[in-house]
Amino acid sequence: MTRTVRAGSQCLRKGRYSEPNRIYLVTATTKNRVSWFRDFYHGRMLVDCFRCTESNTITLAFVVMPDHFHWLMQLGDHASLSKVVQQVKSVSAHRMNKHLKRHGPIWQDGFHDRALRREEDLQAIARYIVMNPIRAGLVNSVREYPLWDAIWL
Repeated sequence: MTRTVRAGSQCLRKGRYSEPNRIYLVTATTKNRVSWFRDFYHGRMLVDCFRCTESNTITLAFVVMPDHFHWLMQLGDHASLSKVVQQVKSVSAHRMNKHLKRHGPIWQDGFHDRALRREEDLQAIARYIVMNPIRAGLVNSVREYPLWDAIWL
């Protein structure tokens, strides 16, 4: 099931349910599609924020694109998907704003999520995620792109 949350739309959040140990594909976009993560240092800040959730999640794969991320992760036993994503976005925005000596939003409100079934081919989904920089024309080989990881690759 696919759901998108937009600013001010409480109705869209009503159907979101966090299932413990469920695997989710999460996508979040920067405010006004600003390419904050074209800068490697900012991209690494975001990757560190994925790692900060490790008590509540298992990261299976991710890619940080210039203006968004894709994150394949498994929720922990007592984690809320919305709270985990909010933590990543909040902490990364705080760190980036501090580093850039600025104030203001980094992230678009809400995020897109897709709950995956266990029988889905997670390795194929991970490959699809990490190939995003190639499809976007940023690099010719995934080896050239530093802001991705997958437990299988």
